[in-house]
Amino acid sequence: MSAFWVSIITLVSILILIGLRVPIGVAIGCVAFVGFWLYRNLDVALSVLRDTPFVFAASWDLTAIPMFLLMGSLTNNSGISTSLFRAARAWFGGWPGGLAVATNMACAGFAAACGSSVAAAAAMARIAIPEMLKHGYDKGLATGVVASAGTLAALIPPSILFVLYGIFAEVSIVKLLIAGILPGLLTAAIYAIMILVRCRLDPSLAPLIKFENREELWRERWASLWEVWPLIVLILGIIGGLYGGVFTPTEAGAAGAFLAAVIGFLQRRLTFRTFLDSLQDSMVTTATLFFIGVGAVMYTKLLALAGISAMFTDIIGSWALDPLLLVIATSIVYLILGMFLDPLGIVLITIPIFVPMFAALKLDLVWLGVLVVKYVEIGLLTPPVGFNVYVVKNVVGESIPLETIFRGCFWFLACEVVIMTLLIAFPQISLWLPSTMN
Repeated sequence: MSAFWVSIITLVSILILIGLRVPIGVAIGCVAFVGFWLYRNLDVALSVLRDTPFVFAASWDLTAIPMFLLMGSLTNNSGISTSLFRAARAWFGGWPGGLAVATNMACAGFAAACGSSVAAAAAMARIAIPEMLKHGYDKGLATGVVASAGTLAALIPPSILFVLYGIFAEVSIVKLLIAGILPGLLTAAIYAIMILVRCRLDPSLAPLIKFENREELWRERWASLWEVWPLIVLILGIIGGLYGGVFTPTEAGAAGAFLAAVIGFLQRRLTFRTFLDSLQDSMVTTATLFFIGVGAVMYTKLLALAGISAMFTDIIGSWALDPLLLVIATSIVYLILGMFLDPLGIVLITIPIFVPMFAALKLDLVWLGVLVVKYVEIGLLTPPVGFNVYVVKNVVGESIPLETIFRGCFWFLACEVVIMTLLIAFPQISLWLPSTMN
């Protein structure tokens, strides 16, 4: 059987299993196991199943992932997401579409303490969407901004996807994390500009909130900063430590988790019960990610055995000889895969294919990492399998149709066209900060 049909049949099988509510990691792993069984024999399938979990989990650099997740869980359970939204609302709420802009900015701040797009979208959906709907905001705008801005957690450090990309592409994880800062800020800024322009042109999307007492408003603004300044110091300290070479990613995650717990206890927002809940949340999420990772690695091995690399090379053909055409071809592949596959699976499946091509043309692999994560972000919003959209749908329930959420994300996907054009045309947006590191 050709690599094309192996990839099509296995992909359809994975989607069917996911549709039947089989966990993503189990679905990918089962399809890969059966594929090895049919493609070779049962002994080969059992050997891959036995060896892959250990080989995948044995990497020391992966220890950064549970630390980042614990840091995000502690900050979320200590109510920092609520404080961030309250602060952003106080400072941006009076603008056209102010609550949507505030949600966007709060997501960017929470992303710097989270590392998981799904967690960021889920946390902000519970807080921001009811507030926007209460003030008469368009349902598509209210849900679309949460789903879209939640993806910033995949780009702004700490980022789990950058850790995984760095491990399997053999690229400096620290440089990848630092490289995500400016593209993340650029994304948040363009999102905010789009919201302001849309709401200025069509005020019915977001009725303007008027603050009658200006003195009371300024008191609320300064009080909100008092609530979030420890998190700001924490984020700047971790990013500064990574930039200055003081921390490794694992040490940064551990220090961040420890300081997040200390801040939560000192502010009396974190109890022993919520601390245990944070530990449990981070362990469950880590186990889930590792299950997906193991399944994705098995699936990658199956596709490699079937000759998927050669198939991609044949499809891309002469495009792989020209840097711009290679980037365009890579973009098309990621956009298609993002419609169907889990973000972690996309990264693990495509790295062995595209990294050698980019290295052969002497293109910067840190820059490629930023592009890959951005395309994975886009995949979190595109139908039919837009994970962040389904996360928001799970929060809002039946009150808002799924089509409305996807419609709300359309404008943010249009922004992504502008953002990706800038990142491809001007690689220094991603590479300038890493280039200044020692």
